[in-house]
Amino acid sequence: MAEKKQSSLNLQGINAAIIMDGNGRWAKKNALNVTSGHEKGVDVVRKIVESAAKAQLESLSLYAFSTENWSRPKKEILGIKKLIISAIDSQVPELVNQEVRLNFFGDYSSFGDDVVGAIEEAERATAFEDPRLKLNIALGYGGRADIIEATKLIASDIKSRKLSEEDISNEIFFRYLKAPISELDLLIRTGGDHRISNFLLYHLAYTEIQFTNTLWPDFTEEEFIKCLEAFSNTERRFGKRTL
Repeated sequence: MAEKKQSSLNLQGINAAIIMDGNGRWAKKNALNVTSGHEKGVDVVRKIVESAAKAQLESLSLYAFSTENWSRPKKEILGIKKLIISAIDSQVPELVNQEVRLNFFGDYSSFGDDVVGAIEEAERATAFEDPRLKLNIALGYGGRADIIEATKLIASDIKSRKLSEEDISNEIFFRYLKAPISELDLLIRTGGDHRISNFLLYHLAYTEIQFTNTLWPDFTEEEFIKCLEAFSNTERRFGKRTL
């Protein structure tokens, strides 16, 4: 058996994100229930996180559950709740060994006390001051809601004179957003759809976006590395003209 290609990528300071789409379609294609698709997707996360750490990314943000996903069948949501807890229990020891700091963001209180408790404990267990990788999980997150909430908080702080209008800048606005990053450098979406689905809207101003037809449970470390390599070879102009 041929050995897997080892990546020599060095993407220090780069913030990447993935919209992990296609679990349900993968399950249907393989004549399985949708929960099986989500379980397979969790296995893929483990491998991709390891590759992200090896590539020396600053952070990897994963879109696990959006505000719109609450409209899905109750049985599926119940399965996701159970899967969150089991995934935390099984993967946190590995994250600790790899010195990966885990952070959840979004409005996940509706998942219940058991999920919230597991999240808080996982964040405490992985609270490294200088982690190899920052792993951010968007749970109950929506980009529009994030911007609206940030705007309300800023308005409140201006009203209470904790902040002045002149203080407002991109840097300040990022501090009021739930997502624990500022600029996003690379966004990958699996599953074949070409949209950003209300994810990190304020962060996407100059993000390089890559779409793949691969369903998330079939997404491999090799394909992830190819995405990173393509990004590393991209000339990023940020609106400037190059001669």
